Amino acid sequence: MKKIKVGVAGYGVIGQRLADGVALQGDMELVGVADVAPTLSVKALKEKGMPYKFFTAAPERQAELEAAGIPVSGDLDDLVRQSDIMLDATSAGVGAKNKLLYEKYGKKAIFQGGEKNTVADVFFHGYANYEKGVGADFLKLTSCNTTGLIRAVDCLDRAVGVEKVAITIIRRVADPGDYHRGLTNALQIDKAPSHQALDLMTIMPHVEATGILVHTPVTHGHIITVVLTPKKDISVAEALMYFDGHPRIRLVSIDEGFQGNASLFRYARDLGNPRGDMYEIAIWRDSIVKSGRDIMFAINIPQEAVVIPENIDAIRASMKMQLTRDEGTAETNTYLGIGKWKIS
Repeated sequence: MKKIKVGVAGYGVIGQRLADGVALQGDMELVGVADVAPTLSVKALKEKGMPYKFFTAAPERQAELEAAGIPVSGDLDDLVRQSDIMLDATSAGVGAKNKLLYEKYGKKAIFQGGEKNTVADVFFHGYANYEKGVGADFLKLTSCNTTGLIRAVDCLDRAVGVEKVAITIIRRVADPGDYHRGLTNALQIDKAPSHQALDLMTIMPHVEATGILVHTPVTHGHIITVVLTPKKDISVAEALMYFDGHPRIRLVSIDEGFQGNASLFRYARDLGNPRGDMYEIAIWRDSIVKSGRDIMFAINIPQEAVVIPENIDAIRASMKMQLTRDEGTAETNTYLGIGKWKIS
């Protein structure tokens, strides 16, 4: 079996997790990762024995890498030439510049949620519109919040249909270790509607969505509350059944000890998951209630890892490895070990 060769540009919060995710895929080969400087993530890669080849995205700064003892296998051009497809996890705006390089060498690429939608041919989600990405040259993923939100909404939409959703996002203000946001003791509200609601409608145009976003001074995960109007009246028990059947949704409860976002982060660490990562979103059983025909529930979004499976789905779609959402997501889930806890 010929493996698809994948390169990762940007070795930060998302990039290092993308590299790990690709390395787990039995039908893919990670060519290497690229970054501009000996960041803490790159230094940690060296200390782990350089399990992945490193390529410099800023040759003019190679002296810094050499001084830090980072072995360099080439530059970004070399990585792109050696890859079939690139996962671009660079800072917002850099991916659009890198696209010129991908086009130069005739290589496909997948961009993250921070890039503008115009960078790609398809705004992509592994479950909601997989088939639209099949064969596409450039795909853009949704943000972490939108990725998890669409998983839950698409789950019920495929089961009974969804008319509209209204969301409130309680957003962590920064990733762990990010100091540039400052130390705060305040909440900050954005103008409505939130981009996540608008992005959901872009992926799922048949669903009316709106929402509010509140920034909170925490780092381990977002929480989204959803009020969803199904096309067919369903019970709480039925909603639980549909959610429980989704591989990338984990049902939890307060009585089990899952009191909030920090509980889920701690549980992921107790499981021994690298970096405390969790690919699944969590929905609290205790939060699912009805108001008339509307269903309300709360989701935990593990922002550092939630988009990794959908990125792998995007590779499968773009490279025509699997042609349907069921086949593509199933392969991704198998190699990442998603859903195994349901039968353990």
